[in-house]
Amino acid sequence: MPRMLDLSHVKSLAVRDLIELANLDDFDRVNEQVRQVAGCTRPVNLVGQTTTLDATTRAVLRSYSTTDEPTGRLLTTCGNRRASRCPSCSRVYAADTYHLIKAGLSGGKTVPEAVRTHPRVFVTLTAPSFGAVHNRPKDNPRCVCGTQHDENAPELGTPLRPSTYDYTGAVLWNAHAGALWARTTTYIRRALAAHLGMTQKALNAALRISFAKVAEYQQRGLVHFHAVIRLDGPEGSTEPPPSWATIDALTTAIEDATFKEPDDETDKDMRARLTVASDHTGDREIRWGDRVDVREITALGDGEVTDRAVAGYVAKYATKSAEDSGTVDRSLICTPCGGRGYLRGPDGFRDLCADCDGTGQAEPLRDLRVQRHVRQMIRTAWALGHLPEFADLKLWKWAHMLGFRGHFSTKSRRYSTTLGALRDVRKAWRTAQAHTDAGQDTTEEDTTLITESSWAYLASGYRPGEELLAAQVRHEIEQERRFRHEEGDPSAECAADR
Repeated sequence: MPRMLDLSHVKSLAVRDLIELANLDDFDRVNEQVRQVAGCTRPVNLVGQTTTLDATTRAVLRSYSTTDEPTGRLLTTCGNRRASRCPSCSRVYAADTYHLIKAGLSGGKTVPEAVRTHPRVFVTLTAPSFGAVHNRPKDNPRCVCGTQHDENAPELGTPLRPSTYDYTGAVLWNAHAGALWARTTTYIRRALAAHLGMTQKALNAALRISFAKVAEYQQRGLVHFHAVIRLDGPEGSTEPPPSWATIDALTTAIEDATFKEPDDETDKDMRARLTVASDHTGDREIRWGDRVDVREITALGDGEVTDRAVAGYVAKYATKSAEDSGTVDRSLICTPCGGRGYLRGPDGFRDLCADCDGTGQAEPLRDLRVQRHVRQMIRTAWALGHLPEFADLKLWKWAHMLGFRGHFSTKSRRYSTTLGALRDVRKAWRTAQAHTDAGQDTTEEDTTLITESSWAYLASGYRPGEELLAAQVRHEIEQERRFRHEEGDPSAECAADR
């Protein structure tokens, strides 16, 4: 039983709670739980129990219950990949992405090392122009507006003439960018077959195109994609592609499928594109911009496109979201009415939602603390989402994402391992480590186990005193990361903390 303390003289609620925690019978366990989640910003609190039984004898091998915890619950990580929401969990996500990408480039995680001899390229695909914006051209120190902008100038990425900027086209492009990428992967195969003078069936029988990609927001609020594209044998990474499947052939196919126009009328247009029909906005062609960059990935060397550099680059952007372009990191739809602005009453009629006064917005768009350009992107997405022809896009739901509703990172099935497999390995290691620390015997490999569990969600977040402990953990992790960065460790930016 904890001692009764008179803490009325302690003004800080957090400090008072920390003192109470420090006087529990097992404060070390409290501190251990906080460190196990690596200072997660908003951990999930669970209550329940789990028991591991021998399937044959039904003997209890291990058991755990949150009733034995000093605080009566178990802390688990929130798992949010956004760095703006949880730096700790986002670093773990980045580390997993790094290992996933690197395994597909240089082997490991069930992928043979010989994969580094396969043709691989690093591709950057951008959106087309929807109007001139303030920028910092590489070949000219001055913007089109005549100003030499600083690197962090707030006007970068904003339209030179907002009144003529195509906001509708920009939002619709974001909304269809994921579908355009999916179509592009198909068109790359078609373009490669055409370049090699083969049928698609023959090409598919001879080789496989594997990829992994991540989406990143530009300053103008439009997504662009970074992708690793690799040529394999028909069974995937375990065998090389034919000798005639070269880097040059892959590069030509990517260029033909993304932006290159036919040389003459006899050439077939291989460019991937989508057509969006609308009576309100007119028909729109969704295609890639002219800035397409394709670079060969080298296995060794100190260049910018080595295995390790590319994996680190992709992992870095896997944890970023729309907020990096100046928008908000939260949904803007009113929760009670689901963004519709009304609720169905007992009589079946539509009743105005009292929480949002019928706007469907969790907070008025005019009050958002964002730039005018970003606010207009959000307003456009919100308005388009309520048009009948765009109802299936649910753009009002993705207005805070400026219309983008795809996955930030995806990969083909046989590129490499999966994020789920990496999490399972980490979970198994932690479980084995916990049993070792507790002095429990390791179960024989051929023993069949049965796990019976019962868990319930309690809350999210820390107690005030635990938040102080978590802040210390986050500080220590950041100090270690900075030290590793200063020592020249290129994986410091996405190193796993737990």
